[in-house]
This record gives sequence, C-alpha cells and structure tokens, in this order.
Amino acid sequence: MPLTPVPARSADVDEIHALRRDLEDWMADRGVDQWPRGSLPRDRVEAQVAAGEWWVVRDAHGLAATIRLLWSDPDFWGDDATPAVYVHGLMVARRRSGDGLGGALLDWAAAHGREAGVARFRLDCRTSNPALRRYYEGQGFVAVGERDFGTHRNVLLEQPVPAGDRTGP
Repeated sequence: MPLTPVPARSADVDEIHALRRDLEDWMADRGVDQWPRGSLPRDRVEAQVAAGEWWVVRDAHGLAATIRLLWSDPDFWGDDATPAVYVHGLMVARRRSGDGLGGALLDWAAAHGREAGVARFRLDCRTSNPALRRYYEGQGFVAVGERDFGTHRNVLLEQPVPAGDRTGP
C-alpha cells in the first residue's frame, strides 16, 4: 500500500498533540531522553499546522504517523542558507512501531525535498539519545555538528537529497 501523507488540518491538532504526549510518556517511562513531557504545547502544534508544516498518515485505527517539514531551521541549524528540507516531529504510533513507517516517511520527505529542488536533507536528535542517532545513521544520515541549547545538546545530521526520478516512495 503506497504511503500517502496528507497535509494536517486544524481538526488534526488534538490527535497530533495526543500522539506527541503519548510518545513523551513512553520515552520518559523508559529513560529515553528526547522529548521531555509537556515540551510541545498544543498551541504551538496549532500554529505549526496553520503554517502548513505538519503532514499526517492515517490507518484504519486513526492517526498512524506524523512528520513536520520545514524549508529553513534557524533554531537548530542557524542562518545556514543551504537549500534543504528539514524534518521534525517524526512520530509513529506505538501500534505501528517496527513496520517501516518511519523510514517510509523519511523517504517521502526526501522525495518532497527533491521535488522542491533542494540538495540537503536534515534532521537532529539529542546527543543523549544514541538509539535514535543510530536509527538515523542507518537511514543514511551523517552527523555534521552539534547545537548546545543550555539544557541539552542536539546532534545535527544530514544527507544529500537522493537523486532519482521517482515522485515518491
């Protein structure tokens, strides 16, 4: 079945926020340092959805995954003017964990970047989350730097937008 993310609408805000909170709780319960509980307020999700940044994937049970795409990311990457697609908010519902949906969304985001004509594909994770870093490196990303936020550090990862003539995964 092809992956068909659709732009999030205002009606999706509560589900996106609930998925984020569920994953925050799941990580906290396991000692994973990535997204602290309550670190993404609902009103921020609402503003990001209104700005067209969120994409959602649904299955028969509801919201299955999300991804947030940006075309610049000064908060994490500074004033870098390199044409790039940036990923944040890659979330997969626990019921879909391990079925390749996260990787498929990354492929979709790369294809989206390719269609937009950018050369780089970028994302980040906390330096204190080696499992997520290994996952991203397994997807072809390479660490190119770090960003210190005072309370934590993030590793910045990127890869070239893969060449290809396909229009999506």
